[in-house]
Amino acid sequence: MSTPFDVDGKVALVTGAASGIGAATAKVLAGAGAKVVCVDLDEGGAAKIADEIGGVSARCNVASRSDVEAAADLAVSTYGRLDAMCNVAGIPIDVMIADASEEQLDKIIAVNLKGVFYGCQAAVRVMTPNGSGSIINVASSGIDAPARNYGLYAMTKAAVAMLTKSLAVEVGPVGIRVNAIAPGATITPFTERHLIGPDGKVNEEYYDRFVSAMKKQSPLGIVGDPEDQAYLIQYLISDAARFCTGAIWRANGGQTFSW
Repeated sequence: MSTPFDVDGKVALVTGAASGIGAATAKVLAGAGAKVVCVDLDEGGAAKIADEIGGVSARCNVASRSDVEAAADLAVSTYGRLDAMCNVAGIPIDVMIADASEEQLDKIIAVNLKGVFYGCQAAVRVMTPNGSGSIINVASSGIDAPARNYGLYAMTKAAVAMLTKSLAVEVGPVGIRVNAIAPGATITPFTERHLIGPDGKVNEEYYDRFVSAMKKQSPLGIVGDPEDQAYLIQYLISDAARFCTGAIWRANGGQTFSW
């Protein structure tokens, strides 16, 4: 039977679909019956995920407005419309604010903020004629709890949160909902940079200490899997979330309120 949580037949575009939360989102949505367009700077990785789920894929540098616009057009030309835009793609840069270079600042803003901004614009363009749609942006628990070396990353994710709220006000009248998720510690290739110790070498013990520290920040004593975020995204796409917009949703194991 059809339920409000169904996404069967909906068309979703997922950026950062080659790995991590993006790949999990593509798989979860396809498994629930959605038609998924997988895009990523890693063209081969996106194509692999698309092949697994029976979707379509394309190379997309989210820092390029034209690439993101082309991805939205691909969804429409392939499936006739776009129901959900999942702006997942993002990068980390671990550096103290005082030590950050202009190049590092420009790069993280280009991907984490401009990439989401372009995704929102492209989605609004193709969703408005249909009078409906759901945009989900990926922020971070870093917006709630400051930490050393994460300032540049957290700054861009905080901007994503405000972008989400502001856009929700603007496009609600045309039937488009806009929400953000702020994941807690989630084990993905994104976290594998913690395998590298201070000496620049791979160090499993160093990584284990990181995971252990993240578990201790959660009252549940666990860290997340990419699917934990993907299921939240599925909910926000579904009609069950029809009264939800302009909110920042936190699947984080209670990490931030335990700091």
